[in-house]
Amino acid sequence: MQSTGIMRIGFRLLVNDKAKFSALLVGIVFAVFLMTQMTAMFAGILNRAYSTVTNVGAQMWVIDPAVNTPNAAFPLPNFLLDAVLSMDGVKYAAPLYIGGAQVKLASGVYQSVSVVGLDDASLFGRPHMEQGDILDIYADNAFVVVDDPEIAKLEHPTIGTTFEINDFRGVVVGLANVSANGLNGVPTLYTTYSRAVEYIPGTRFTISYILVQPKSPAAIPGIKREVAKLGYIALTKDEFNQRIANFYTYQTGIGTNILLMTVISFIVGASVSGQTFYTFVLENLEKFGALKAIGAKGSELVKMILFMSAFTALTGYGIGVGLVTVVIALAKRTLPNYAAVTTFWNLAFSFTMVVLIAAISSYIGIRKVLRIEPFDIFRG
Repeated sequence: MQSTGIMRIGFRLLVNDKAKFSALLVGIVFAVFLMTQMTAMFAGILNRAYSTVTNVGAQMWVIDPAVNTPNAAFPLPNFLLDAVLSMDGVKYAAPLYIGGAQVKLASGVYQSVSVVGLDDASLFGRPHMEQGDILDIYADNAFVVVDDPEIAKLEHPTIGTTFEINDFRGVVVGLANVSANGLNGVPTLYTTYSRAVEYIPGTRFTISYILVQPKSPAAIPGIKREVAKLGYIALTKDEFNQRIANFYTYQTGIGTNILLMTVISFIVGASVSGQTFYTFVLENLEKFGALKAIGAKGSELVKMILFMSAFTALTGYGIGVGLVTVVIALAKRTLPNYAAVTTFWNLAFSFTMVVLIAAISSYIGIRKVLRIEPFDIFRG
């Protein structure tokens, strides 16, 4: 019997039983939707967690060994900046300040903000300006506000808007946009490093991070060794992002909870699909036995079962991914802070899990079909 013929018969058997075919699709679509949605949410959380590293854009970061996330900085001593500047292979280095503060708005409302202090000499890590000139940041009391979904919490300031920050006067001199929004849900202000450390009280050490530009990629290992001798860590941008990802994955409940939900989704999908496919095979045993009686080989029946399972799995995968895409798009239109994002990796993960579900379903069906004997069918 030709392979195309046996596949056509399998397709007819599958789609003609609308109830079973629908149940199979629902189980797989449900599993794909939940697995993709959960992993997309985690990818979105990590993308937001990387925001400071992404927006600043430095090739290397010198950090305290205790730092796991950019917004939880441990201040570095001032001598470390001079030491880094004197290292072989360092093209230039600049201090960066990141801290939190309370802003009193014109309406009298207090709002928490994140303040980024840029190196006065170079403004290294400055955002892209939407309105105003970045050089205006050198004016008295000047701040640049990031125009992201959190700006509404500052009552939509414009150039010239004033506010109080720790009893100091602040003036908005520009609006900027950044590549990635933050994770903490607070507005972000940019100013100069000297103004940030003056306006926001802190410890005797004020440098949050040292941003390093190596002369060449070959110089990076040497810079890491020299910084390590001083008791600190130098990381590339990708290494810092991986450190952040490891923290959220293994040291917080976020990674564990999402992993648990993903596993539950897989188990539910595999259970529903496997049980439904097994019932489908049982109800069509006579047809499989008849195919054996007219000359269909066991290998051909295996191919037919695999085709039916793969067709159902791929159809359910496509519908599930499409449904996730629609839900995320609608959610982002109505909820600007929604963090989910689909990536190649979570789509590939969901596809792998669907293939595994299809393999489980196929195995259950194949075992039953291969045991059937035409004699038993016709005798019944």
